[in-house]
Amino acid sequence: MPLGFQHLVAMLLGNITPPLLVAGALSLSGADTALLMQAVFFMAGIAILVQAYPIGPVGGRIPVIMGTSIAFVTGIIVIGREYGLAAVFGACLVASVVEILLGFSIRRLRTLFPPLVNGIVVMLIGLTLIPVGMDYAAGGVAAADYGAPVNLLMAGVVFLVTLLLNRFGKGFLRHASLLVGVVTGYALAIALGRVDFFAVSDAGLLAAPRPLAFGLEFHVDAILLMAFIYVISAMETIGDISGTLAAVDRDATTQELRGGLVADGVMSGLAALFSAFPNTSYSQTVGLVNFTGVVSRHVTAISGVILVVFGLVPVVGAGFATIPAPVIGGGGLIMFSVIFASGAAILHRGVVLDQRNMIVLAVSLGLGLGIELRPDVLQSLPDWVGTFFGSGLITGGLSALVLNAVLPVEANDPVGPA
Repeated sequence: MPLGFQHLVAMLLGNITPPLLVAGALSLSGADTALLMQAVFFMAGIAILVQAYPIGPVGGRIPVIMGTSIAFVTGIIVIGREYGLAAVFGACLVASVVEILLGFSIRRLRTLFPPLVNGIVVMLIGLTLIPVGMDYAAGGVAAADYGAPVNLLMAGVVFLVTLLLNRFGKGFLRHASLLVGVVTGYALAIALGRVDFFAVSDAGLLAAPRPLAFGLEFHVDAILLMAFIYVISAMETIGDISGTLAAVDRDATTQELRGGLVADGVMSGLAALFSAFPNTSYSQTVGLVNFTGVVSRHVTAISGVILVVFGLVPVVGAGFATIPAPVIGGGGLIMFSVIFASGAAILHRGVVLDQRNMIVLAVSLGLGLGIELRPDVLQSLPDWVGTFFGSGLITGGLSALVLNAVLPVEANDPVGPA
C-alpha cells in the first residue's frame, strides 16, 4: 500500500496540470474544470489497471503508471480555441486509432523513431510549454492582474521550494519535491486569500463521471493534429516501458510493447467518451521503479484503485480545480524545463552530433520554435494549415521525422557544424 501511494504522489501533479492548463487557456468555468478533473482521475485509474491486468490484447501486463500526458496540451489548446472542447474530444477519439495501429505494427515501425527524433520531440514539448508555464506564473493569459507581484510571489515560492528540495532534500521529500512545492504555494495562496472554495461547496460527495459531458465534434484538421501527437505519445510510452523493465535488467518484449501501446490508444479513445484527455505512461514513475527496485504490477494497481476512487468523488476534483494559476505556473515552469532537458539527455546518450544530425536538430528546432513564437506567419494560408502547423511541436516534430527518414547517412560526416 505505501509503495502504491508513493507512485500516486509521484504522478499526481503531472496528472492534474494538463486539465488545469487547458481550463485556464479556454476560460472554462469552475464547474467544468472540476468535471474534467474528475474524469481525468477516473480514466487514469482504469488505464493503470488495464496495463497491469490486460483485457485480451489491451494491456502490457506491466507496472506502469498512466495519466493525462502533457504532450497533448498544446494541441488541445489549439483545437479548443478554434473549435471548442467538443472538437477536442472528437479528435482524441478518432485519432486514438493511430496509436492502436502503431501498437500492432510496433515490430516494423520502431526504426522510424530513433533517439534523434525522440530527443527532438521531447525537447519541443518542453520548449512549447515553457511560455504557457510563464503565463500561468503571471496569473493567466486573461488575468486582470497579469504579472502582479503577488502572482509572481506565489509562483516563485513554488519554484524555489521545489528546486531546493530536489537538490538538498532526502528520500520522500526529494522524490515528491514538485508536489511539496505546489502544496506550499497553495497554502500561501490560501493565507493571502487567493483561493475561491465556491466550486468545492457545490460539488457532490459521490457521482459517476458523465460520458459525453461536452459532446463530440469532428474536424479533419483537428483529427490530423491529434493523430501526430498520438505518434509522439507512442514514442514516450516505448521509452517508459523500456526504462521500467531496465530495473530488472531486461529489454521489453514485443508483446509488452504491443500491449502497452494498444492500451494507450484504446484507453485514450475511451477517455474521450468520458470527457477526459488522452492517457499515456508516466516517466516520473520510471525513476521511482528503478530507485526502489520494486517492479510489481500489483503495486502500481494500488495507485490505479485510489485514482478510480478519486474519480468517483467530485469534491476531490473540485478541490484541485481551486489551485490558483500562479501556483500551477511555478511548478509547471520547472516541469516543462526538465522535459526540455530530458530531450537533450536523450540526444547526449544516443546520438552522435555529426553534420547530418546537427542539420536535422537545427532545422527541426528552428522551424518548431519559429512557428511557436510567430504563428501569424501562417495567417494568410487556409485555416486547416494554421490549425495543424500552427503548433511548434507538430511542425518541428514532423520535420525531424521526415528529415531523419530522407537525409542519407554518410560515414564521413564531420562531427559538429560545417
